[in-house]
Amino acid sequence: MMTLTTKNIIVLICLMVMMSCHDNNKTVTDPTTYNTYLELVENDALQMVNNDLLFWEKKLEKEEGQFPYLAKIAACHSQLFNATGEVVHLIQAEKNLLEVNERTNYNHAGYLRTLARNYISQHRFKEALQLLKKAELNGENISATYKMLFDVQLELGNAADAKKYLERIKNFSDFDYLIRLSKWSDHEGNLDAAIKYMEKATAIAESSNISTTMQWAYTNLADFYGHAGEIQKSYNHYIKALELDPNDAYAKKGIAWIVYSYERNPEEAMRILNSITTNYQVPDLYLLKAEIAEFLNKEEDQIENVKTYQQLVSNELYGDMYNAYNIELYVNEKETVNMAIELAQKEVQNRPTAQSYDLLAWSYYNKGNVKKALSIMEDYVVGYTFEPLAMYHLAIIYKANGMDEKAKELKAELEASLYELGPVMEQDIKRI
Repeated sequence: MMTLTTKNIIVLICLMVMMSCHDNNKTVTDPTTYNTYLELVENDALQMVNNDLLFWEKKLEKEEGQFPYLAKIAACHSQLFNATGEVVHLIQAEKNLLEVNERTNYNHAGYLRTLARNYISQHRFKEALQLLKKAELNGENISATYKMLFDVQLELGNAADAKKYLERIKNFSDFDYLIRLSKWSDHEGNLDAAIKYMEKATAIAESSNISTTMQWAYTNLADFYGHAGEIQKSYNHYIKALELDPNDAYAKKGIAWIVYSYERNPEEAMRILNSITTNYQVPDLYLLKAEIAEFLNKEEDQIENVKTYQQLVSNELYGDMYNAYNIELYVNEKETVNMAIELAQKEVQNRPTAQSYDLLAWSYYNKGNVKKALSIMEDYVVGYTFEPLAMYHLAIIYKANGMDEKAKELKAELEASLYELGPVMEQDIKRI
């Protein structure tokens, strides 16, 4: 017969085993794997791009009339922007592309598309649309133009027009079509379909064996897996991207988010982010560091990271690229909430999407105008986006307007989206 003490020991062991299993279930990353990509090593790809840039600049010096060299120089600057995050390269690429298009009287579809792609990166979507309309009239390589027209129309909130162009490029064996069909499915709130099509696109990328295409597919598929709660798959695909390019900052950021939001290891997440920001200066990374500092109750670090973000985005070259992030900062203070409203109104003009209207409604809510916030949400957001942050804003606005039942209905969805929203928002959601 067992003694009481023995029973207690067995119960204790069982509890420890259960806790151990629980901990293991919450750990999907492996520092011994990703640490190799955090160590500072020479970026060979970056050096190659710099060498290419120097080569084409020297060629242009000798033959100033050869305007195609300008397009080559612009391509180098675009690659440098992607590799370093330094916005000056994006703007320099624009200058070169403007000159190329001027020399060809804006009548070369390929150059029009390239400049439009640059404007998309700058969030100048209406200007990109104008260029693509010219390329559409030109007719050269029309499929490539249709693909970009889908991208821009969706970014502008013109869903019907986006769908029209998606139909024009329909081809289930084409990588470019599948990634756009995946994006459309996500826009429609069908995450399962979005993942299915992105998986098919990734398989095509792998068969092509083009590393840059594979890398892009892996990180985008990793994002979708994260949205679906398949965190292990998400992590695995970020690692696949890093195997192709050890300097992929986006993949490292994705891993940092898993470590922070899923594994709840903020110190380790901060270490990963610090390794990125050593050589890659992208403003929003500092907002993520500020959020993690807030979670750690390190107020000084939080303030310092917000200041760094603000210093970076004060660079006029960023234009409207960080409007959404700035609005989220401005709404939190009474002194700046009117600035948030003004900026949100501008964002709605530039990009009248459900997400832009959500920011406008959220700004009015924080100003205290809860009726106007609700009206905007009901007219422009409900049924048009399924993004967790917008749904959180909607729940809060419902509650402020006495619509407690509708707020509670959203609460269950938000609790399922805690990974995406992050640990800082968990307590806010519980209070809904």
